[in-house]
Parts: sequence; structure tokens; C-alpha cells
Amino acid sequence: MYSKFGQFIDGKWQQSKNKETYDVINPATEEILGNASKASREDVDNALKSAEKGLEIWKNTSPWERSKVIRRISELMRKKVDTLSKWLTLEVGKPLTEGAGEVGGAADIFEWNSEETKRIFGEINQSRFPNTKIHVIYQPVGVVAALVPWNFPVILASRKISTALAAGCSVIVKPDVITPGSVMEIVDICKEAGVPPGVVNLLSGDPAAISSELIQSDIIKKISITGSTRVGKLILKQAADKVQRVTMELSGHSPFIVFDDVDLNKVTDMAITAKFRNNGQVCISPNRFYIHEKKKDEFADLMVKKTKKLKMGNGMDKDTLLGPLCTKERLEGVERLVETTKKEGGKVLLGGKRAANFNKGYYYEPTIFDNIKDNFTVMKEEPFGPIVPILSFKDFDEVMTRANDNDLGLASYVYTTDLKKANQASEKLETGCVAVNTPVVAVAEAPFGGIKQTGYGREGGSMAIKDYLNIKYTHFGISYE
Repeated sequence: MYSKFGQFIDGKWQQSKNKETYDVINPATEEILGNASKASREDVDNALKSAEKGLEIWKNTSPWERSKVIRRISELMRKKVDTLSKWLTLEVGKPLTEGAGEVGGAADIFEWNSEETKRIFGEINQSRFPNTKIHVIYQPVGVVAALVPWNFPVILASRKISTALAAGCSVIVKPDVITPGSVMEIVDICKEAGVPPGVVNLLSGDPAAISSELIQSDIIKKISITGSTRVGKLILKQAADKVQRVTMELSGHSPFIVFDDVDLNKVTDMAITAKFRNNGQVCISPNRFYIHEKKKDEFADLMVKKTKKLKMGNGMDKDTLLGPLCTKERLEGVERLVETTKKEGGKVLLGGKRAANFNKGYYYEPTIFDNIKDNFTVMKEEPFGPIVPILSFKDFDEVMTRANDNDLGLASYVYTTDLKKANQASEKLETGCVAVNTPVVAVAEAPFGGIKQTGYGREGGSMAIKDYLNIKYTHFGISYE
């Protein structure tokens, strides 16, 4: 499956200089999908040189021309939705329908940034002096290192690549070893769309080694990473030595707050949509369910009944709604957290064990807990899996305090018919994104990112491109007088 790809350097696919490869595993079957090329140090050096040359081409390409190329990428992604969806199912394990949704969202991001390309506006400010003007312009930051995680490889690679291209930057993409093919396919689409050689490059292989070598280079001027807070802190420390600009979207632990004035049938539908997308392996997945005490038992009953109806299986089956977890390590991590929650006093309402109907694959039953307390491990540690801990609350101030009692601040969810309460909650919640009466958080046209130890910078919307641009101010004297 990976033989037609490899490392993408200077506009060409090529095998690594040392010819080394690594296995990529199908999480649904535990079978080896294929052997992907493993980059050597020489490949990293060549990619850096390629991106440096590509930058000179791309930053001097007019915004309108860049826009046309970026739009072609979005069009090609939509044409190849079946191919890209299949990659996501085989490598990540998500159902084909979810994969198609991710591809559609990624195409939207490229389309959005094709328009942003034309709207990099500068300023002309009045000076304090009668014979001078103040000009402010934006210029590409330079070569970007884009570090892409495994859980949403298509959409997250697209955020980074499209924004870099829109700003006039060249980029080196590093996919996770779990999902190289998904990102390779996007890079191949970039080539087909007419992106000049050297502007988009890809290095696949040892994540830590490649990332470290990129960050140590004077050629890299910006790093964009989506990943865990632990890894983000390591990257940030390395970047500090070069004072490289960093955009980071890290771990999340989203509260899901339900007040007592809602239709629980509708709210539980939205809870299931938000929670079980990619089987809970989502940074914005709701992980702490705060339900008003008048509604908690009813909410729990409905969640159990509806979750039981979700079909688990291989994502290639059109009826599958829940695929496997992505790796054996992730499966074992979820299993440990569930067992810890049981020992701490959590009551299992549904699931709580590995799925019994599969001889192969990393399947874990969706698990719903009652009797959860705020000091339980599951309330402090991001589950990144199909775990639903349910707690009750009495009033607004109490739930706001409890929801904010966390070092992570990516997303939060609020459900109420009271407009005043919704507005107050959206202002008080310490997260970068708030969803009110909807399960949808990440869209192309909105700034996506977090606060606190979730990181900083934004992807999406009109603000994202600013993180890929340098600000230059020129004080223009009209004459020598």
C-alpha cells in the first residue's frame, strides 16, 4: 500500500536513503497493512534544503495564483473522498462514514484558506510627522514544520498545510507512524494540484528523531503541533533554543454540562455524537459529564439505552458506528483507566471491559459510569477513549467552578434553553471553544484552539493565518526635507 509513496522531497516520492521501513497495523484486524518508508538523517537534511528552495518560489508567487492552487487541492480531495476515507478506516479504524466526514471537513479547510490567501491585508497608519507614513505589511514566516497526530490525520494535516500555503510558506509535514498513508495521499494531491517542488515536503518515520532534527535546524522558523500536552512541552523546550514560533493544540478534557430545562432525548443524541466520534479518541471529546441533579438519572438511562444500539465492528462494514481503538497501547490505556475508576468507586452502568465478540482488533466496549467524584483519576486524566463518567450538580456557580478545575482548556459543551444562562456559561468557562446546544465544535470558518495547558495559537477561521506571518512595519519618509 505504501510502495508508491515514501518520503516526499523536492516534488518527488522516493524511498529513504537507508532503505529502512516500518510496519503499519490495521487496528481492526491487527494485520500489517504494509511497510512505510522510514526517513534517515540524510532525508531530513534533503527535505530542509528542499523546503528552503521551495520557500523562495512560493513566497514570490502571487496570492491569486496561490489561491487557485489551494482551491484545486480542495476540489481534488472531494473527488478522492472514497480513497481518503478508506485510508482513514484502514489506519485509524474509524467507520467509512466518519472518514468521509473528515475528508469533507478537510476540503472545506483548503477551500477556506484559498480565500484567506487573497485577504492578507496590511495597514497604512497616520504618522505623528507631516511628511511620513507608517506602512504595516505581513510576510511569510518561513519554512514550517507540521507535526500531525494519528487521530484525525487528514483534517489536521490539512489545517497546517493549507494555512502555510495560504501565507506563502513552505512546509515539511511529519505524519504519525500509525497513519502515514492518509497524509501521504494528501501530499500527493498537493502535487497533482500544481504545488511547485519543494513547497510541500513529507518525512515519515521515527517521530521523536524527525521532530528533533527539524527543530534543531536554523531553516525551520515555525512549528505547528497537535498532540499531547506532554509532547507539546518537550517540543516547546526544544523550540526555545531557536526562538521558533510555535502553534500548539494539545490535550483536552472537555466538560459536558446539562441544565434542567432541556429535552434530554435531543441532548443525549448530541452527547453520543460528540462522545463516540472516533470512539472517543478526540481532543474535543466530552469527558466530564455534569448533569443537573434533577436530570441525572434520566440522562444516564437514555445514554445507556442509546449506546447499546451502536454497532461496533470493522469500519469497512457500512453499518459500523464504533470502530476499534487505534493501537494496542491505547486499548491497554483505556482498560487501565476503567479498572482504576472501578477501584475508586465508580459504578459501571454499561461496558467496562474489552469487547468479547472479536478474535482480533483493539475493541473496547463503550463504558458509562455513575457514582463518579471530582477527585477520581478519570476526572483528571484525559481518557481518549469511549468512557462516559456521569456526575450531578445543583446550581450554576457550582458547576462552573467544577468544570474549570482542570489544567486543560480546549473545549466545553453547554445545554440549556435559557439564553442568559447560556451566555454566562460561555463567558465563564475557561476553554478556547464552547459549544452551546450543538455537538459541533471544529469548523473551517472558526478559530480552533485552547488555553491553559492545552496550548496557544489558533487553527481555522481568519485568525489562523496570522500565526504563519511576520509583521513588518516601515516608517516611510515622503521626502528628505
